[in-house]
Amino acid sequence: MARGIFNFFKPKVAQRSASTAVAEPLEVARSLHQLGEHAAALVICREILERQSDHVDTLFLMAEIATSTGESDRAMQIYRQVLDFKPDRAPAHYKLGNLLKDRQQLEAALASYDEAIALDPGYAHAFFNRGFVLERLKRWNAALKSYDHAISLTPGDALAHYNRAAVLRELGRQEEALASYAQAIAVKPDYFDAYFNRGLLLTELKQWGAARSSLERAIALNPGFAEAHDSLALLLAGEGYLEAALMYFDRAIALKPDYAQPYINRGNLLINMKRFLPAIASYDRGIALKADAHFVPGIQRYAKMNVCDWSGLPADVQRLTSGIESGEKLSPPLPMLALVDSAPLHHKAAQIWVRELYPARAELPEISRRLRPVKARIGYFSSDLYDHPVATLTAELFEVHDRSKFEVYAFSFGPDSQDDVRKRLKRAFDRFIDVHGKSDRDIALLAREMDIDIAVDLVGHTGSSRTGIFALRAAPLQVNYLGYPGTMGAEYMDYLIADATIIPAADRQHYAEKILYLPSFQANDSKRRIADRIFTREECALPPTGFVFCCFNSNYKITPATFAGWMRILIRVPGSVLYLYAENTAVVENLRQEAQSRGVDANRLIFAARLSHPEYLARYRVADLFLDTLPYNAGTTASDALWAGLPVLTCLGEAFAGRMAASLLTAIGLPELITRTQQQYEDLAVALAVDAQRLAAIKHKVAANRLTTPLFDTRRFAEHLETGYTKILETYYAGLPPEHTHVPT
Repeated sequence: MARGIFNFFKPKVAQRSASTAVAEPLEVARSLHQLGEHAAALVICREILERQSDHVDTLFLMAEIATSTGESDRAMQIYRQVLDFKPDRAPAHYKLGNLLKDRQQLEAALASYDEAIALDPGYAHAFFNRGFVLERLKRWNAALKSYDHAISLTPGDALAHYNRAAVLRELGRQEEALASYAQAIAVKPDYFDAYFNRGLLLTELKQWGAARSSLERAIALNPGFAEAHDSLALLLAGEGYLEAALMYFDRAIALKPDYAQPYINRGNLLINMKRFLPAIASYDRGIALKADAHFVPGIQRYAKMNVCDWSGLPADVQRLTSGIESGEKLSPPLPMLALVDSAPLHHKAAQIWVRELYPARAELPEISRRLRPVKARIGYFSSDLYDHPVATLTAELFEVHDRSKFEVYAFSFGPDSQDDVRKRLKRAFDRFIDVHGKSDRDIALLAREMDIDIAVDLVGHTGSSRTGIFALRAAPLQVNYLGYPGTMGAEYMDYLIADATIIPAADRQHYAEKILYLPSFQANDSKRRIADRIFTREECALPPTGFVFCCFNSNYKITPATFAGWMRILIRVPGSVLYLYAENTAVVENLRQEAQSRGVDANRLIFAARLSHPEYLARYRVADLFLDTLPYNAGTTASDALWAGLPVLTCLGEAFAGRMAASLLTAIGLPELITRTQQQYEDLAVALAVDAQRLAAIKHKVAANRLTTPLFDTRRFAEHLETGYTKILETYYAGLPPEHTHVPT
């Protein structure tokens, strides 16, 4: 058929010039190619080349046909043949560049686009694709310049504006990126991808209302796109609209049941809502769909620990431990504190987490070395400046800071709860700045503009962290303190506040920060009110007689080894009970089953409900001895118990989290309650339970030392901390790098 078509023109060809004789059949070949009749088009092209072997237009068309039929090797060969005949043919360089780009031969593709642009400086498509290749090579500034050229030539190219926005995001120029997304949308009002990615960027910038509008518009344009529903759910969760967020996660799952991410994100939300059983089910499904989902195995195990579900725990711990040691992204740092008593492993988990999610960002200029101010400015950064354990420990510290030497600022990125603790904290600071709606970059810039000398992270790797602020460097010195009992694993955190009990000198190698050693590491509030209410055993559901052991630590800190030890203690002390805090009914069911399986009557486990803080402290008086957990000790709860007059028994661990209670007991002058082995721990618990006189002497010592030792002497602690701040600032002003620093007693 094709040859017949070509023959149809032969009588006419004889009467025309050679160029005309080729032009008409070439147009026919082009038309056939456009209609998808590639074989017929090729027949005509070959016949043309039989007449004129160097006809570059025909060769060019054959290369295009080869590209269309997936014969990229053949297409590249022909384009190179075209360029042999006609090196100044810009479209051939461009098309060859496209083929090289598709093969990921990026440097070669870049060279081809450069040739095309050199021959035709107005070649907008070449500038565009050159920008695309430079993006893949992570040469962001060059990519931006190339997209700018493309846009200057074709301002109506929505995709160029869209890609330009992506490059600007990589360069940290987020406001300019927003403008490019807006331009793409102006050119193409139904540009779903631009609305979607604009919404993601606005979410990152904490511009909640605009982000929500953009994502809702994306969903309106493409209702079946599960990722948009998932992203809107994340935004709503960040705003605190938890039930609405849950609804959108469910919609994303309904739209795309084999999409793992909404299940994982839904699990994270359910953990924050303390709905641990459905969170576990959500993680199960997410992991089934994406076995290598980053950090999910550790979070899933954390959810199980919150309901004291220990099924499969040894295998999980082994997998997490070996994987993290090998550099795998298996768990956030926090869950590992309660699973493994190992400072090296905690350090490794933190390093992996920071490297993946919070690497140092150099988009802001280096902070120039400052002159020594009259008053140093200390910025405390936290999501927990309300009725939260961190706030209840630190409130008085903020009040008693020496204002002749220091100015004290709060950067609060948590909820404005309007509770009494929040109101007290607002009065305690020289300035209390609510930065909840600001991006990490904006907060870091604000701290720099305010000349903050020391930025103190009170959150660390806990739930509402904003580590990105410190990755951008908010101040010349950055300090990790209190919120997270371990290393941040980040080189941009200069110091970690601890004491010699928490981090012996031999263990410093397992911490990324230099250690600022205080005589005692934990701040406390000597104004904490204990309710006058006298709790009876009956109203606490405790038996009328018998020894009361208690532990009000978070449930995820209870391990099978700790619980087994507690059960052995109960067996050795007839009539005794264990008084625990339960966040959910699953904890009650699981621990009672565990007790029964270890030969202990399940009714000897009594569970406490949540109370207001003053009443919670008063309730400690119904107990006789606080039993600590390992590998993650009591921190605030140990202070609470001691403040209420209850002795705390601990076993000294190896890592920061496992040495906190020992630090507190040292600070209150009760080293006799620090044991070194599990057997010592159990034996001492039993000895104190059966020897009323010995226990009474310990309780008397707690009462006597409560206000005479360093633990609850807030002013003395503040003086030590301020001495530490002064020392590390002196090191900085001397032009020296951070170094381990000791504050004398």
